Amino acid sequence: MRYNKIMAGGLALALFTVISCKQHQPQQTDNGNMALGNPSNASNSLSNADNYLIDHKYYIESYNRDKAEPNWVSWHLCNADLGATDRLNNFRPDETLPDGWYEADNNSYKRSGFDKGHNCPSADRTSTPDANSATFLIDNIIPQAPNNNQHTWEHLEGYCRDKVKKGNEVYIIMGAYGSGGIGRNGYSTAIDGGKINVPAHIWKVAVILPEGDDDLARIDGGTQVIAIDTPNDNNISNNWMNYTCTVRDIEQATGYNLLSSLPQSVQDELETRKFTGGN
Repeated sequence: MRYNKIMAGGLALALFTVISCKQHQPQQTDNGNMALGNPSNASNSLSNADNYLIDHKYYIESYNRDKAEPNWVSWHLCNADLGATDRLNNFRPDETLPDGWYEADNNSYKRSGFDKGHNCPSADRTSTPDANSATFLIDNIIPQAPNNNQHTWEHLEGYCRDKVKKGNEVYIIMGAYGSGGIGRNGYSTAIDGGKINVPAHIWKVAVILPEGDDDLARIDGGTQVIAIDTPNDNNISNNWMNYTCTVRDIEQATGYNLLSSLPQSVQDELETRKFTGGN
């Protein structure tokens, strides 16, 4: 897959070649993780603290300092990312955040009634211990209602990994917006003494295509796209298909431009079509 990398604020993104998934080395930095675009024009400028671009090698995110959580996380998933590494569970603060920024840690979620919900899932990064460990940085985490995290989202994540095992690759963007969710202990707008926002909605967009090269050139109006938007509610249905929407619905709710690397005509087709199931 070969493409011209986009410019994203202070992050230097020059012409870059991503090798095919069959040769993909997940232990190396792969900015194909943001191949679909920079949804919020995030940058790594300190003046952009609520839309701060962080490249964690195995995924890229826009971090929100004031909410102490990501706005969105973007990653690429292919067969080479799925290996035999066990789940490490080494939740920890991101000590690379700029000086003076609050660093949430494993204790921040205790007795909150919310799970430490991954954006880029642990099970999407099992090729090496380093890859799996990266997913447990707390700035990849949001306060997520337990049933939302453990059932609805787990089922969708498993669906995407099954697609990869059947010979596909997936470009994924996940994020959250709003304030106020219903966890195990009831409704809350924030945890950890008000330091971490509890999002009201959690969304995901997944673009699925057969494994191959020149990915952006191969994405067209017929490419399979899944978009869902769920309430952050512990009473949520386990069936993620109940929450399908269009990419445009998510863009309208967030103000983001989610597939900006694609030609506008392709965006218009993909972003207005609702996923209805199928292989």
